[in-house]
Amino acid sequence: MSAEEQKAQPETENEATTSDIEVDASTVDSTPSDADVPAHGEDVSLEELVAQLAASQEEIAKLKDAVIRSEAEMQNIRRRAEKDVEAAHKFSQEKLIKELLPVLDNLERALEASTGEETGAAKAVLEGVELTHKSFSDTLVKAAVVALNPVGETFDPQLHQAMSMVPNPDVPANTVIAVVQKGYSLHGRLVRPAMVMVSSGGPTSTHIDETA
Repeated sequence: MSAEEQKAQPETENEATTSDIEVDASTVDSTPSDADVPAHGEDVSLEELVAQLAASQEEIAKLKDAVIRSEAEMQNIRRRAEKDVEAAHKFSQEKLIKELLPVLDNLERALEASTGEETGAAKAVLEGVELTHKSFSDTLVKAAVVALNPVGETFDPQLHQAMSMVPNPDVPANTVIAVVQKGYSLHGRLVRPAMVMVSSGGPTSTHIDETA
């Protein structure tokens, strides 16, 4: 190989290498950079942001309302429970008192049957009955038991039970003129109605006003 051919050969190789470099550079330059690609989700309008904020505020308002309702319901449950406990405490002895009332009735009948002229052993027994009756009555009063003895009052079907009707022109109709058996209430609740005799107001009137 001559000296001129040796000089020409490197130039050809250099040209080829330069060409390859230029192609690679061209390829790199044609590839889009990350800065040219828009990020996902960045293109959000102001209207959409406002709508999202409004939806979030509405959800917060709903949650707040739910919390308030829950607290109110808990307060109602607590109050109902307190009332139930109070009622259970007040009326826990109602059944027992109802069963004891006939004993009190018998004591009162014994006192009514006395003539007041008893002597000796009979007088001592009568005094014992009187003391027993007083002690029994005082105990019921302490337990908030109130006797219903409605002589002269207007007949009340909620509190009284009419046993008979008696014509009496001197007494207004639907008036209680006699009590056959006393009634009793416990803390305002009727335990036993009073058994009564009611005036019909005259010989021709025989109707009791049950709604009085």
